[in-house]
Parts: sequence; structure tokens; C-alpha cells
Amino acid sequence: MHHRLKLTAKLPALAGAAKDRVYLWRRRGATMATGSLALMMFYGVIFGHNGVTAYIHKREEARELQQQMQQLQKENERLNEHIDRLQSDPDAIEHEAREELHYTRAGEVIYTLPGAGADASKATGSTTPSSKQ
Repeated sequence: MHHRLKLTAKLPALAGAAKDRVYLWRRRGATMATGSLALMMFYGVIFGHNGVTAYIHKREEARELQQQMQQLQKENERLNEHIDRLQSDPDAIEHEAREELHYTRAGEVIYTLPGAGADASKATGSTTPSSKQ
């Protein structure tokens, strides 16, 4: 009976120690779960669909598209100026007809020189000196 009394007297102390261990393990588990969740969220923020790396990539793409748009605007302005010249300037119309369509004036002769690749297309359009009529 003496043994039972000792055990009964130690039960509250053992129960308290067990309770402390359970609390400690629950706290460690909660800390590990919170840490894991934080790591997953951090990974998502950096590498996710809308993460920092995607943001940097989109900024670079937007910068490239802005440059491309500026180049296209300049090209558009140049082409509009060319159209205006062709609509109003007879010399520009004549120049275009001679370059693109290989037209000549009466009495002019076109000499085609043998060439390779791009040189041949430039040589085809060469003419003898002309006199304006």
C-alpha cells in the first residue's frame, strides 16, 4: 500500500510533466508548420506566376515593346513623309518610277551589269546620264 501512495503522490507531477511535453511538441509542430508555410509563401512570392521574377521579366518585356513601338512610330512617320512627297512632288514620283519600275525617258538606255545577289538588283537600275526634257 505504501507503494501505491507513492505512485498516487507522484501522479500529479507525472501528469504535469506529460502535459508540458505535449505542449512542447505541439508548440514545435506549430512552429515547424508555420515555418513551412512561410517558406512556401516566400517561394511563391519569388518564383510564382505573379512573383518577383515574373514581374522583372514583364518589366523587361514592356521596355522592349516600348522601344519597338518607338521604332515603328519613326518608321511610320518616315513612310508618311514619303507618301506626302509622292503625292505632291513630281521629282519624287519620277525618282520612284525610275528606281522601282525601271522607267526611262525617251532616248535613255539602261545598262545591266552582271552582279551577284543584292549588287545585281542595284546594278539593274543604273542608267546613263540623262538630259531633262
